[in-house]
Amino acid sequence: MLEILNSIDGFIWGPPLMILLIGTGILMSVRLGLIQVMKLPKALQLIFTARSKGEGDVSSFQALCTALAATVGTGNIVGVATAIKLGGPGALLWMWLAAFFGMATKYSEGVLAVKYRTYDENGNASGGPMYYIEQGLGKKFKPLAVMFSIFGVMTACLGSGTFTQVNAITSIVNVSFGISEYVVAAILTVLVAVVIIGGLQSIANVASKIVPFMAAVYIIATVSVLVFYADALPAAIKLVIEGAFNGTAAAGGFAGAGIMLAMRSGIARGIYSNESGLGSAPIVAAAAKTKWPAEQGLVSMTGTFIDTIIICTMTGLSIIVSGAWTGDLNGAALTEAAFASAFPAVAKYVLTGGLVLFAFTTIIGWSYYGERCAEYLFGVKCIMPYRIGYIILVGLGVFLKLEMIWIIADIVNGLMAIPNLIALLGLSGVVVAETKLYFEHWEKVHSRRKQLAEIREDLATENN
Repeated sequence: MLEILNSIDGFIWGPPLMILLIGTGILMSVRLGLIQVMKLPKALQLIFTARSKGEGDVSSFQALCTALAATVGTGNIVGVATAIKLGGPGALLWMWLAAFFGMATKYSEGVLAVKYRTYDENGNASGGPMYYIEQGLGKKFKPLAVMFSIFGVMTACLGSGTFTQVNAITSIVNVSFGISEYVVAAILTVLVAVVIIGGLQSIANVASKIVPFMAAVYIIATVSVLVFYADALPAAIKLVIEGAFNGTAAAGGFAGAGIMLAMRSGIARGIYSNESGLGSAPIVAAAAKTKWPAEQGLVSMTGTFIDTIIICTMTGLSIIVSGAWTGDLNGAALTEAAFASAFPAVAKYVLTGGLVLFAFTTIIGWSYYGERCAEYLFGVKCIMPYRIGYIILVGLGVFLKLEMIWIIADIVNGLMAIPNLIALLGLSGVVVAETKLYFEHWEKVHSRRKQLAEIREDLATENN
């Protein structure tokens, strides 16, 4: 059975899905005029200046932090290390490429999430792929929306939100500090319960405080490693570029990797880390207080930039400049070895703290994703039972380390992407139209502001 599931997993996360994910990103990049380049400065500015006016449950910043809470996780520490160990330094360049086109995909998801959002019986915003599939593509596509929601609940409850994250937290705390895994699991379960019982407002408030802090601390730590190995940085970047197009020769405990292995490792881990195209982030984007779908699309787009272009890059370069990737270690141990080579006294604390915070925020972020998918399937009556069930699964996570469960979670995570990508391709014209509408509005606003400034200047000149 395990072999069959592994084969299914390999097929789903194989070339067809990679091509569909990257292809969608390329198409949207072309149709939107490379929006991830041309409008990135404005998108980054909107993180802090979006007015959060309009319907919705949380601010644009809180929506972004909640999305980042779910995406910035163990993949940024463990996943990057695994990709480099398997595909060599060249995997990092392919990770960048996946993120570059993924930014256009994430933008499109954010636009459609707000465009087609609705409100449940409790008055809370509901949106995401299941809604833009049904309302955008039409009722005949509802089976795709139902499929997405089923896969979303399964991913939240079986893998990305519960077992893998709980195991990551309990294991690293036990190894680093000798605290019983069961004690850690009990404390974790209580903390998760306190946060998610309060719903999105509670999750968003916690995420908007933890995410900026944990990202800043981790970036400072990785930059410190890069400064320590500043002389090795040019050679490391050269390895990344050469390895992406020529493969990487065997070195030390590294067995060597060809171009295809570097490509697959980088693209797969990049997509898995930032979730562009998987359809998860637009679920919370739909709750943002904004009247412009394109505005939230721009804010959502920065999530991929922060997750992969910044955080994953910092992790990857730290591993490469330290030379740790040529050893026998893998996963979190490889990243810790890179940190320890520069700052042995604090490496354990930085990695443990980072992994715990990353995994904890992923748990609370995915709880909301699963909740909205469950609400779509069964209505608001299922919300509280879902939250209680989710908390129980978090508590059970320390007892479940079955490889089969993790493979099933990986499969349904990949299956989420297929209905979402079909909708993105089918509704690409809507995304383009909403984008044009938004920027035409801002050109008019800018023109009016310029005229007002000129009038004020003329009046000031006359008064003088």
